[in-house]
Amino acid sequence: MPFTLTETGALAGAGFDTIIDVRSPSEYAEDHLPGAISLPVLSDAERAEVGTIYVQDSPFRARKIGAAKVARNAARHIEDSLMGFDGGWRPLVYCWRGGQRSGAFTSILQQIGWRAEVLQGGYRTWRRLVVKTLYEEALPLRVLRLDGFTGTAKTALLAEVAAQGGQVIDLEGLANHRGSILGDVEGDQPAQKGFESALVAALDRLDPSRPVLVEAESARIGRLRIPPQLWVAMRDSARIVIEAPIAARAEFLAEAYADLAADTSALTERLNKLRTLAGHETVDGWLTLLGEGRLVDLSASLVERHYDPAYARLRKGDESPVLARLQSDRLDPAALKSLATRICDTLDA
Repeated sequence: MPFTLTETGALAGAGFDTIIDVRSPSEYAEDHLPGAISLPVLSDAERAEVGTIYVQDSPFRARKIGAAKVARNAARHIEDSLMGFDGGWRPLVYCWRGGQRSGAFTSILQQIGWRAEVLQGGYRTWRRLVVKTLYEEALPLRVLRLDGFTGTAKTALLAEVAAQGGQVIDLEGLANHRGSILGDVEGDQPAQKGFESALVAALDRLDPSRPVLVEAESARIGRLRIPPQLWVAMRDSARIVIEAPIAARAEFLAEAYADLAADTSALTERLNKLRTLAGHETVDGWLTLLGEGRLVDLSASLVERHYDPAYARLRKGDESPVLARLQSDRLDPAALKSLATRICDTLDA
């Protein structure tokens, strides 16, 4: 019997030992079920070849050629990846729509004696549930925003709040982006669909009876969009505002962006993108500070001339309630731990 998934949160409790995505590598790279491993039964080139034969020559011939390729690839996966599993292993297998690719691979696993099952409707079932959660129905969560000027260590504070038992969603972590013009981190951002699947998996782990803290963001994080139901919940939510002096924020940013500063050519390119907004004279000054290795001074100037004015424009007209304004003269680890405790106290109030 195929496994029927009716809500995203049911996947974690379904008892499968492994989730196997047998779609092509490019399909898997765009998005996949949380925790799934990639064991493609057709490569991207093979899938294109079989599809072309199906349309231009003969569906029957395409099925024959496809079956031969699936069998060879399945044998390789069993030899290379699956030999270590005993007879009690229970995998869930899926392809695009729960059809021939996953059916063929599951049949082979079942003939061996493993308790393999096919996901009814395949990846499309999962995607429909993700869309339902993030685009169609209101989230059953009380969302609160962690707000403050750039450099007030909001992302670091989210991690510390989570360590102290608070519920958080790290949107920038899921998006693999720091949320500013200097925001790229190592590795590309995920595809929009992949971001949304990771977000749904994070939401499924939350207790809806407790508040959830997210960092105050614009509607985009890099090139990714915050899905509408979460964005509505964030836009209308109350805020906890972190306040710190420019000196402390500059020190924090200089350390946080040290990896970017190590690649001066890449950072120079990012700073040059701000010429239209900040002016040539200002950007030239930033490049001089970068060339001299004065990262704290560079961070302070970026805060005063770029980040703070941008923040003021973003928050203009924002009348959402403020639960607390938490001030700190320092943003070192000890200060962040103390701030996180005060945030948790606010969440629990």
